[in-house]
Amino acid sequence: MKPPRRDTEESARKISRRALILGGVQAMAMGALLFRMRQMQVEQADQFRLLADENRINIRLIPPIRGLIHDRQGQVIAGNEQNYRVVIVREDAGDVEKVLRRLALLIDLSEEDVARALRDTMRNRPFVPVTVAERLPWNAVAKVAANAPALPGVTPEMGLSRHYPLGPEFAHVVGYVGPVSEADLAALEAPEPVLQIPGFQIGKIGVERHLEGVLRGAAGSRRIEVNAVGRVMRELDRQEGTPGRNVQLTVDHRLQSYVMARLEGESASAIVMDVDSGDLLAIASAPSFDPNLFVRGISVPDYRALTENEFRPLADKSAQGLYPPGSTFKMVVALAALEAGIVTPDERIFCPGHMDVSGRRFHCWRRGGHGRVNMVSAISESCDVYFYEIAQRLGIEGINDMSARLGLGQRHDLPLSAIAAGLNPTREWKQTRRGEPWLVGDTINAAIGQGFVLSSPLQLAVMTARLASGRAVAPRLVRAIDGQEMPGAADAPPLGLDQRWLNLVRRGMDEVSNHQRGTAYSTRIVEASHRMAGKTGTSQVFSITAEERAAGVRSQEDLPWNRRNHALFVGFAPADAPRLAVSVVVEHGGGGSSAAAPVARDIILQALHEGTPPLSAYPAPQRNRIETMQRELIERIERSTQGSRGRA
Repeated sequence: MKPPRRDTEESARKISRRALILGGVQAMAMGALLFRMRQMQVEQADQFRLLADENRINIRLIPPIRGLIHDRQGQVIAGNEQNYRVVIVREDAGDVEKVLRRLALLIDLSEEDVARALRDTMRNRPFVPVTVAERLPWNAVAKVAANAPALPGVTPEMGLSRHYPLGPEFAHVVGYVGPVSEADLAALEAPEPVLQIPGFQIGKIGVERHLEGVLRGAAGSRRIEVNAVGRVMRELDRQEGTPGRNVQLTVDHRLQSYVMARLEGESASAIVMDVDSGDLLAIASAPSFDPNLFVRGISVPDYRALTENEFRPLADKSAQGLYPPGSTFKMVVALAALEAGIVTPDERIFCPGHMDVSGRRFHCWRRGGHGRVNMVSAISESCDVYFYEIAQRLGIEGINDMSARLGLGQRHDLPLSAIAAGLNPTREWKQTRRGEPWLVGDTINAAIGQGFVLSSPLQLAVMTARLASGRAVAPRLVRAIDGQEMPGAADAPPLGLDQRWLNLVRRGMDEVSNHQRGTAYSTRIVEASHRMAGKTGTSQVFSITAEERAAGVRSQEDLPWNRRNHALFVGFAPADAPRLAVSVVVEHGGGGSSAAAPVARDIILQALHEGTPPLSAYPAPQRNRIETMQRELIERIERSTQGSRGRA
């Protein structure tokens, strides 16, 4: 049955109305789309072009070239060497293990190296290069390049790595670099992006650490094109970074080599300081270690050997080590007493070999006593009783003040790790730290550099330089940065001490080495132009107990090595026109006159002559022995140099 015409017309009107509405909506949507397309393509074209480039172009940092470290003669003591390495890309290699086995036929790869490389390739994305071997010789890299068709995915590369050509000789001074750790990043408020480059290395100790900002330089950058998954397609451009600045130290590598050779076999430290400029010409701690081991990644056995060595090769004894200064401290007490006017140069004090104070007996090192001694002879012969007496008159406050003026008990500003401040004790210090009052016996112990008094070899060298110059000389380790001279001690202010008293103390030190009754007379310099003035010291580590004496222990030689006394010596030369100051500490060496003074004399002569001194500088009876020793030292230095070249 045919629908009524009226119904048909109504349906047509509804359809037309809906079509118009739908068409209008479609037209509006199309218009909005066309408007947005125009806006994006015309008005916002630059913005979206930039976004597209950022998705396509990556900017990667280029590590800067680290600055060099030289000695005062221009010898490189921390440099950069070419580091040839081989990398593999998993997606290009195919069967990675098969390729690695072929590679092992050309270069030295152990099973552990192969296993590590396989593990690393699986951990990273297929297109990320993985280092298989590094520090390869050029001939090994040439073999890899020549066999490239048989080694898909393998590529030889070249970079730079830190190298210390003199090995252990400057390890404690220069330090070493190592990979950036999480602790390193956590210690910085805003770490530079370059620090997060995989494998990037920074200074860990010594000059390398404290001058990191000077040596590091600024990173460069390169723009690379990558595809959708991040694979590098090509390098678009490169902007090289700014190399780190070069640093020149005050140390002399030839003198440092000699000092290290002279200290071989000992747990010891020696410092040579220029009296006028404050330059540290040698600053040695023995034994030492090879910093190159840490740069390359030290093995567990090598590290255990260092930490378990009773001579503590990792410790910098020159600046970190603290020792009772022993009798080398007596010049402090002498100057303080003279300045305070509680003793005159000619006053004689009787030494019977001991002094009784508050029911306790304090002995002199010479049990039979020195008889009647004045200031000069007390220093020359190192009479303990003389200094017990004047210290009681003076009090610890006067001793403390003079000690500080001479540079003891201070943390000197040098780019070294963990510089020790030492200890100049006071009444307040003992009460605060120990909860005990200061006793007369404490003052008497301090008078001979024992008790609570602690000093480092660096501080003792500064003290000696100030005694020799009469000025507040400060030590300097950095001579220049990029050729620009750093401030020195040329304008160091006077100490403000009476010249008469300084001359008197120097005279006592001169007689230590040059008077027949002086404690270092056997290690004197007979060359008149290079005559040495000094002071021996022995600091007690342990007392021989009654039980040990009953068991037959009578001397230091009968004790275990680590319970023997420390041996010390400080001195300057030439005695009449000082140029150099030296301090030597031999741990558990016994007596200062027998263990430390000979080392100091040999070092001073080597420094003054700028090479091997003539035998005529030594006392005649010692010349045959000295000649043999000189030959042995030359051989040690040559072995050390050859060893450093071998490590290179």
